[in-house]
Amino acid sequence: MSMVLLDKEGFWPPADELLEAAERIRRRLGEWPAASKSWRICLSKPDHPRSGDLIVGAAVEPLPSGVGRLEVEAGRATLYLDNVDYALEGEWSDDWPAALAAFLDCGFEPHDALVLAFAWRPANLDELDAWPIDFSTFPKVANLPAAPSKPFPPCPDRLGLYPVLPSAEWVERVLDHGVQTAQLRRKTTDSGDLNQEIERSVAAGKKHEAQLFINDHWQEAIKAGAYGVHLGQEDVETADLNAIAEAGLRLGLSTHGYYEMLKALHFKPSYLALGAVFPTTTKVMPTAPQGLSRLARYVRLLDGIVPLVAIGGINGSVLRQIMSTGVGSAAVVRAVTEAPDLAAAISALQHEFGR
Repeated sequence: MSMVLLDKEGFWPPADELLEAAERIRRRLGEWPAASKSWRICLSKPDHPRSGDLIVGAAVEPLPSGVGRLEVEAGRATLYLDNVDYALEGEWSDDWPAALAAFLDCGFEPHDALVLAFAWRPANLDELDAWPIDFSTFPKVANLPAAPSKPFPPCPDRLGLYPVLPSAEWVERVLDHGVQTAQLRRKTTDSGDLNQEIERSVAAGKKHEAQLFINDHWQEAIKAGAYGVHLGQEDVETADLNAIAEAGLRLGLSTHGYYEMLKALHFKPSYLALGAVFPTTTKVMPTAPQGLSRLARYVRLLDGIVPLVAIGGINGSVLRQIMSTGVGSAAVVRAVTEAPDLAAAISALQHEFGR
């Protein structure tokens, strides 16, 4: 493996001992795609902060675009970057700055790299696989509202093939072909159309005793008695999670990396969606594609903690690779809705799940 940390200004002022520690960690993390942006960790305030600086401790007001500031004290840390605050609580080792540099070099965004750096322990270097996989060492996301007092009902550990569909007609067709998990993602501003589509989809789910989730529209899903609701990260701030839990609906949450996974787990959802694994044109994604290597790491960390669904750009040609990570479910869109032969497409996809 070729090391690139030596060719970068990983720390400012230059810190040879920290750089050597970062390189030791980086070597043990294996091959990763090159980072799209070069970051440097500033141990004191630079005279001229530049995009890509992560300044530890020193106050910088206002923070220029692309410049982050890290406040770290015993048991608590906050990253301020591009008008977003990422707050973490927990315990971490003294060599977290070196680990942070290593994970940044692996291409992780600063908030995800910080989570991994805080989960890192020097003893990881003694393991065959040096990656942080002990969930007990991972920090928790701070400053979140309380989780619902009533837990969300569980769903199967392995949800299997999970088509995300645009209409009730599609839900009915897919469930008629034996699919047991599906989601209605209805894009409309017509409340009458929305209610009708949700009620019809929920009826189809009950007819087939299937796990039918409604995307976003949690109030209408409660009214219709849906099996579950799927929400994005931004929806957690506005949806009434207590109402969803009290109604007995399952909750699935989208995540796009380590920080969002930890944030989502705080609310004790029924499952987590991990993505986007590959590029997708079905919706605008807030982050770059995760790729199979990251998906495999997520699965290894969270397997047995919460059911997991891989999502984003998944079709029949890559489904076997997806399943090789150990994930228990994969969401598909065009692999079903654009299939020339729906029955054959579903049969082939179900075959990869051993069904």
